Amino acid sequence: MEWETVIGLEVHVQLATKSKIFSGSSTAFGAEPNTQACAIDLAMPGTLPVANAEAFRMAVLFGLGINAKINQHSVFERKNYFYPDLPKGYQTTQLAEPIVGPGFLEIETAQGVKQVRIHHAHLEEDAGKSLHEDFHGMSGIDLNRAGTPLIEVVSEPDMRNAEEAVAFAKKLHALVTALEICDGEMSQGSMRFDVNISVRPKGQEKLGTRTETKNLNSFKFMDEAIELEVERQISVLESGGVITQETRLYNGDTKKARSMRSKEDSNDYRYFPCPDLLPVVLDDAYIEAVRQQMPELPAAKAVRYQTSFGLPAYDAGILSADSTTARYFETAAAASGQPKLAANWVIGEVSAQLNRHEISLQNCPVSADQLGGILQRIADNTITAKSGKTVFDALWQGEGQTADEIIAAKGLQVVSDTGALEKIIDDIIAANSAQVESYRAAPDDKKAKMLGFFTGQAMKASKGQANPQQLNAILLAKLQ
Repeated sequence: MEWETVIGLEVHVQLATKSKIFSGSSTAFGAEPNTQACAIDLAMPGTLPVANAEAFRMAVLFGLGINAKINQHSVFERKNYFYPDLPKGYQTTQLAEPIVGPGFLEIETAQGVKQVRIHHAHLEEDAGKSLHEDFHGMSGIDLNRAGTPLIEVVSEPDMRNAEEAVAFAKKLHALVTALEICDGEMSQGSMRFDVNISVRPKGQEKLGTRTETKNLNSFKFMDEAIELEVERQISVLESGGVITQETRLYNGDTKKARSMRSKEDSNDYRYFPCPDLLPVVLDDAYIEAVRQQMPELPAAKAVRYQTSFGLPAYDAGILSADSTTARYFETAAAASGQPKLAANWVIGEVSAQLNRHEISLQNCPVSADQLGGILQRIADNTITAKSGKTVFDALWQGEGQTADEIIAAKGLQVVSDTGALEKIIDDIIAANSAQVESYRAAPDDKKAKMLGFFTGQAMKASKGQANPQQLNAILLAKLQ
């Protein structure tokens, strides 16, 4: 039987507010456990929550970014369940009246552009974190995250394979970082993906029984988890079994998934309106004021890179997809005055080094201004492109503060002295008389390829520092 996969995502996006959604506690990452949870976060008797206005501004920005209806009347409710890292015994969230209504994102697929509908997005508070690794048979509880503001984005089941789901997740990541409402650091839990997966016979309208794989924090793990779960469900169905509605966990280290618990429905949580928080009402003027704050979004940025910088669509798409990459590229381009060269280096050498050392661009040892300095010296023929990589490596290792310092310290300046270049070329011609005769006897359409031998010898003799244009001009003149 031919099967069709149906995928929907629920994405928890941590908002980049300085304080929590209902208290003044800090949201900074990396603090000592339980040092950023106040009495309100812990639901101590006599405390009352106060809604964080910045969280609403960011939610409205997101809604505008996905072309959604902004609900001007939104209500907080209590989602009741017990878990050790949920100190209140309930989560304050939105269900019946969320702040962001239906919207969409467009993704690129093998068949072209596809619109993925977003059912809604709602504000809620995060729970704490259970720690299991270091307590030998016990669990530790860190409540620093408790009360951190989230916007949960709920898609429609519009995706049909892992590639589409990952494309949607990447598009969402690009949007929230461009809006600067989330730092996008998935390793720190800033974005977490719950993937709802079902399969059905090809052509069937009715949806199959779905499972939910929770808390995936990388695009790679999402891709692996979907492929594994689709394969499992098809195997179960083809062997005559039935799919159980359940919540599952995927381990990216072992590449295995397991059942966590049976999947709850909304009535299991006994939702009811939060008596401590009034409905939030936004007027037209507020929404319009937020609209005026909208930054340039990735799609518009990609168009600008093509029209203003003359970049190919592929390069523009890569550089605009992530706000950190876009800022780095634009700074390097401005510092060097060489946008195309900057694009080539950011996509090429910079990305390769980051991957090699497994670090993010935010932690790149070579700043965009420093890269701009390298590109400026390549462009004005102070150094060759090969020497530029030497300078980049030196800056990466912290051997200097600027490209010019490294160039001077290592003597990497291009050799442009005509006399010095002629001496190098004369020595090469004298030492390779047979190759010279072959070159002179060859037809013109063969000479360009043969010239490479002499160029290579000359660059080797000059330790890669000969001015390529001058070198070729002198070679052509002396080989006639």
